[in-house]
Amino acid sequence: YITKPFQKEEVIARVKTHIKLSRLTQTLEEQIAHRTQELSQSLDDLHQTQLQLVQSEKMSSLGQLVAGVAHEINNPVNFIHGNLSHVKNYVQEILDFVELYQTHYPEPVADIRAAAEEIDLEFLQEDLDKIIDSMQLGTDRIRQIVLSLRNFSRGDASEFKAVDIHDGIDITLMILQHRLKARPEHPEIELIRDYGELPLVECCSSPINQVFMNILANAIDALEEWNTQRTLEESKANPSQLTVRTSVIENQWIQITIADNGLGISETVRQQIFQPFFTTKPIGKGTGMGLSISHQIIVEKHGGKLDCFSQPGQGTEFLIQIPIVSERAEET
Repeated sequence: YITKPFQKEEVIARVKTHIKLSRLTQTLEEQIAHRTQELSQSLDDLHQTQLQLVQSEKMSSLGQLVAGVAHEINNPVNFIHGNLSHVKNYVQEILDFVELYQTHYPEPVADIRAAAEEIDLEFLQEDLDKIIDSMQLGTDRIRQIVLSLRNFSRGDASEFKAVDIHDGIDITLMILQHRLKARPEHPEIELIRDYGELPLVECCSSPINQVFMNILANAIDALEEWNTQRTLEESKANPSQLTVRTSVIENQWIQITIADNGLGISETVRQQIFQPFFTTKPIGKGTGMGLSISHQIIVEKHGGKLDCFSQPGQGTEFLIQIPIVSERAEET
């Protein structure tokens, strides 16, 4: 049987059409796969952006709450502090009057002597001034705390400015202080501050405070988890510790290390902790965005470094480095 010429041409045309369709199908599949990948990445980016907005909103809400509390505390404290100076003057005038009376009437009648002994007049004269001085120191301390709270929540804290890093750490620790205190199930978490001499640093204080909040809160979470796995006696014998150290590196960087002596983490977990959505916490306990956002703030926004060092059973240490003079400040 011999194929006729027109049949050959038809077969060749069909083969060419089949090849062309196969190529188009392959191209279409590749385009679909590429587009699917793009859409998946876009969804991941959208999810990450949403969670970043949630984290930012949390910090904003915290700032508003802190500002409101600071304002409510500030008014009565200023009233007390302002009146203490008048009280001190009035008390001193009364004490001077009593001393003048004792000078001119060194031998008071029996009733006055008995009353003076009953109230221990001599001790009262010595101690009253000290009490007022201690009250003034107390109100001064409250006013300093309120000022720190207001600085923590101020509206321009997202701009690059010269910042005292220790202030940001201290105010964050103060906000988290209640989590360090002793509870019926475990003793207090010991806080160790090992601060070096730091210059002012060009940075955005609010995002930097957010990093401190994320890392310190995670360290406390780790220590609390460790304590749940130990008896009270074991916790007392080997107390939980949270250590914060600061130093200057080569006169160009400031370094902050935040370390806990908890259970530590595996190398597999350590390599993933800065990835978006990665978390080892139960559902509802964490979004997996805290450390990812912290990495973005330190590395991308400030041109710094953020690393984690840990081994199982050896605790965990986060190392933060920020340039003292930021090139990002000029870019913004």
